Amino acid sequence: MDFFSFVKPKNDLETTSGKQNNVPFIPEEMWMKCPKCNTLLLTTDMEENLNVCTTCNHHFRMSAKRRIALFADEGTFNERDGGLKSKNILNFPGYDQKLEKAKDKGSESVTCGTCEINGIETMLCVMNAEFMMGSMGTVTGEKITRAFEYATENRLPVVVCTVSGGARMQEGILSLMQMAKTSGAVKRHSDAGLLYITVLTDPTTGGVTASFAMEGDIILAEPDCLVAFAGPRVIEQTMRQKLPKDFQTSGFVMQKGFIDAVVSRHKLKSTVAKLLRLHGYVPTKKEDSVE
Repeated sequence: MDFFSFVKPKNDLETTSGKQNNVPFIPEEMWMKCPKCNTLLLTTDMEENLNVCTTCNHHFRMSAKRRIALFADEGTFNERDGGLKSKNILNFPGYDQKLEKAKDKGSESVTCGTCEINGIETMLCVMNAEFMMGSMGTVTGEKITRAFEYATENRLPVVVCTVSGGARMQEGILSLMQMAKTSGAVKRHSDAGLLYITVLTDPTTGGVTASFAMEGDIILAEPDCLVAFAGPRVIEQTMRQKLPKDFQTSGFVMQKGFIDAVVSRHKLKSTVAKLLRLHGYVPTKKEDSVE
């Protein structure tokens, strides 16, 4: 005689162990995992804490829009040259598709404009890691150059927040030419006796590091961000040696004398504003003056 076993359909509300599952279900878009301490963090808490881990102080990357809001006094940012867009000038295969896809993350890898930082009129340039990893193309170099030229003409200090994977390979030698172009604009701004502050964020690498990122009169950096020309993997493969754990982090680079200070994101605006005041820049409105 044949016997047939009947299996009861599984009910999602039942637990196989017979014990109640106390682990709450949280949709993936509502939380993120810190890569440094492995803590699960609610996205709402992260937004309130400027994308900084509340447990270990790890600084997550920040969009250009949020970083502009971090530095610029509310309602004071006026973008310049926002209509400049990258084009496939060398007919590089697949570049048009990459540019089209990147448009969802911003108009270009850098946003430039005037703003007030604690009442002090400043030229602010913020690079965007979400647009082709902040790579420097001809339009990137043009916008930064124009920003420095405007600042020189109008006697404004410049603050540049960098984040970049380096020069944009799809534009070949033309992208590398932006290193000299931007450096020339920085030099003319410096010759006019004006202040230039750079804020390095994760990662700042390649041609950007080899040009305007490291040419500031004062160079600040966020904690534990990568600051390099060639990345650690490239160096290890070339030298065939294991590098120190903190190699090329902002703290390591500061110890070697290339960075003036590592500053937490929560204190960046107040630090920059203090440096501007120390160098003789004052609020545009008398009522904004600390004095």
